[in-house]
Amino acid sequence: MTEIAADPPPEGAQGRPDRRADRPLPGGRTDTYRHPAPVRISHWLNAVAVVVLIMSGLNILLAHPHLYWGVRSTFADPWVSLPPLPNWLLIPQGRSLAEARNYHFLFAWIFVANGLVYLAHGLLTRRFGRRIWPTGTELRGFGASVAEHARFHFPTDDHARAYNVIQKLTYAAMILIVLPMMLITGLSMSPGFNAIGGVLLEIMGGRQSARTLHFISAGLIVGFIIVHVGLVIWTGLFNNMRSMITGWFVIQPPGSAAGPKLGRRRPADEGDAP
Repeated sequence: MTEIAADPPPEGAQGRPDRRADRPLPGGRTDTYRHPAPVRISHWLNAVAVVVLIMSGLNILLAHPHLYWGVRSTFADPWVSLPPLPNWLLIPQGRSLAEARNYHFLFAWIFVANGLVYLAHGLLTRRFGRRIWPTGTELRGFGASVAEHARFHFPTDDHARAYNVIQKLTYAAMILIVLPMMLITGLSMSPGFNAIGGVLLEIMGGRQSARTLHFISAGLIVGFIIVHVGLVIWTGLFNNMRSMITGWFVIQPPGSAAGPKLGRRRPADEGDAP
């Protein structure tokens, strides 16, 4: 889901205009500063790291494309079996367990380091509390938000300055549940980590359970990415990409929305002239 919450502009120095203040545009639109630089940088680093992790992870999984629960792994009773995959989905191209592991471990640590920086920024600036944690009022409006999403109706006016409750809950679940599960299950399968902290493998219920949970968390991340990219395109690809590259996002006039037959509501006194 695309991030549509803008951070409040910082206070400028005395006598100097604030370079991050909202900028009026023609047609009742507003250019607002949405993403600070640390968020933009961590977003793109995450995007690269996650793609490499998924593609190299699939290559690793193909060495034994079956998933089980518990400790034992046999070909007789897998919980899930992975079908053959085309080479273009794999890093490196073609089957190579050793190379795939090298890619996977390298980008796993890039992902972790980048995530720690993002978490530190979010906590120190209180961005998480302002932008991600839902309020009681927002939770009570969960049903209305579900109905809005079901109609593929997403405001692009001033309401787009804040997350809706579904976005907040989704981001919170990814940050607090799915990504930690991915990290913990990955560490629990590492022989080196087992030598100093093998208790994780016991908590997971065995190596095969950890492997399956790792695969499930990866699947949830893939599902999140598909929805996220779809909404980025649906709500305005150019505008969303611009905001994640430059930080600036265009807010449309009041009543505007992305959705079928739900574009800008034209005032009664507005003529037909462009």
